[in-house]
Amino acid sequence: MGVAGCGKTSVAQAIVARLGGRLIEGDAFHPQANVDKMRQGIALTDEDRAGWLDRLALELTHAERGGERAVLACSALKRRYRDRLRAGVTNLGFVFLDLPEHEALKRVAQRIGHFMPGSLVASQFADLEPPTGEALVLAVDALLPVEAIAEQVAQWYAQPQAQAD
Repeated sequence: MGVAGCGKTSVAQAIVARLGGRLIEGDAFHPQANVDKMRQGIALTDEDRAGWLDRLALELTHAERGGERAVLACSALKRRYRDRLRAGVTNLGFVFLDLPEHEALKRVAQRIGHFMPGSLVASQFADLEPPTGEALVLAVDALLPVEAIAEQVAQWYAQPQAQAD
């Protein structure tokens, strides 16, 4: 979880490669209306995100019921969003990819073909409620190489209290 440009998809792919499981790419579940808003540089509201979060929670629930390890790449910027995802899944953990705003702007500007423009990075930081003090959260420096982050996640996941699917 984290703001645009923090590496959610790359890290999730590396985690799946290392630990196995099924990648759930949060961006693929946005309704077209959300994608259109973001393409136009309009920040999503809590109401815009509600149905999207419900769809992601359902995907996580289906994966858990099917005995799959799910690795979700999702912004989950606010605690209530994370709690919404936690509602249907036992021991859901979060890896918070902590990235400075200037670096997020740089990374988003370099992306090709993504619907999230750099003009929305500031709104992501405005909405961000870091998961400080929340259970089953690993905060990592998103400036580290993806493989180093994946290694940290693998070590964290191997700890009994952090086993979250």
